[in-house]
Amino acid sequence: MASRLITKPLRSRGSDTDVRLRLKPAAPSSGHVDGSWWPRSRDLAAELPTLLAAVAARVGSTERVSYHLGDWGPVGRSVDLDGGFAVRLSGFRFQHPDTIDVLGPQRRITLLVIPPETSPLTADAALAAGAHPDNTDTVDALLNP
Repeated sequence: MASRLITKPLRSRGSDTDVRLRLKPAAPSSGHVDGSWWPRSRDLAAELPTLLAAVAARVGSTERVSYHLGDWGPVGRSVDLDGGFAVRLSGFRFQHPDTIDVLGPQRRITLLVIPPETSPLTADAALAAGAHPDNTDTVDALLNP
């Protein structure tokens, strides 16, 4: 069964690109992730502008993004966004693989990153599970049900 996200994807303001993202309801954090994201590639600099526009209502103006170094291709220390500001990028080997942290001035969210090569059926299930309000599964369990 297709999720609402795949059949009716979110569209970032000012963008023609749909973002495959589902977030838990805005409430106190529960579980290991705050939502799920299925990027189209492993090019973090290309994927981030659309993602950050989609989560702006939740985190505000993004100040920093942290990620696992092994999950993405080479990227610089920052990415320039529309509006003339840059977001700092911090890659770590100790960050859990298949996650990304988006940090704003008052809020931080951790997203499950579903690998781009994942089949639509499997990705749909992971998108839904990671965004379910009562889900407390680990990242590994979400990706390998």
